[in-house]
Amino acid sequence: MTLSEGARAGTRKLEMLDSLLALGGLVLLRDSVEWEGRSLLKALVKKSALCGEQVHILGCEVSEEEFREGFDSDINNRLVYHDFFRDPLNWSKTGEALPGGPLGALRAMCKRTDLGPVTIALDSLSWLLLHLPCATLCQTLHAVSYQDSCPPGDGSPVGKVHVLGLLHEELHGPGPMGALSSLAQTEVTLGGTMGQASARILCRRPQQHPTDQTQWFSILPDFSLHLQEGPSKEFQPQSDPHIPLVDPMAHLTFNLHLSKKEREARDSLTLPFQFSSEKQEALLRPRPSQATSHIFYEPDAYDDLDQEDPDDDLDI
Repeated sequence: MTLSEGARAGTRKLEMLDSLLALGGLVLLRDSVEWEGRSLLKALVKKSALCGEQVHILGCEVSEEEFREGFDSDINNRLVYHDFFRDPLNWSKTGEALPGGPLGALRAMCKRTDLGPVTIALDSLSWLLLHLPCATLCQTLHAVSYQDSCPPGDGSPVGKVHVLGLLHEELHGPGPMGALSSLAQTEVTLGGTMGQASARILCRRPQQHPTDQTQWFSILPDFSLHLQEGPSKEFQPQSDPHIPLVDPMAHLTFNLHLSKKEREARDSLTLPFQFSSEKQEALLRPRPSQATSHIFYEPDAYDDLDQEDPDDDLDI
């Protein structure tokens, strides 16, 4: 590969990664127990803040201190944090929580008056799904994600809205997962192999065919994304030649293979349901000396011959 080709390949990778924030709408970050997604969420939040966007954090699953940890002061000063982890139901009555809970905070973000792009990070969608009706949450997400599609002149903002939703897919059934997937503009499924993380990015662009690509990456301690190449084939796990192979047919009580003589004996065997011409002739043409059998029956005194009342001998 030449230098120009390598530069173009790197540019394509950057474009694929930047596509997570290039379009408005909902971006689902689907993680699992093996591959957590909060680090990628914080990396995308940092990228949005460095781009000059307003960044709102709807924190429900971890504390504000834990979420802000790792960001420098410049990034933390640009984040607007809505804390629903410390008092999600406003039991303390401090008046700090917005009326209506997390959904009320999302609806308040829809009423912003500026026209610039904004990023809303939901940490996490799984927490919201476990505490709110799925239909109500999907309606609110649709109103927030697609508010920039409203035509100008009706008082609605036209800036791009990026909604980053962290979703622990192992906690939910196919119904909620399918509903959120139908709303998402982009789905990022985290995985990996041999300790190297990967992101499968399914992007749905308007009036275009969906694109499905895989990006290998690592996240630095300051939550910067570092793009990587996929694992090389030479590092794929291979079988050890010093470990003896176990024959799975060594201790069977039957033989799966036939010798040449056994195969010839099997082919020459006539099965019971196979009728030869001689056997058919013997069965269809009785011999002349064969006697015809007859059955003679003499009814007994207690035999019931009344067909109209067959149970008359039971004395009911």
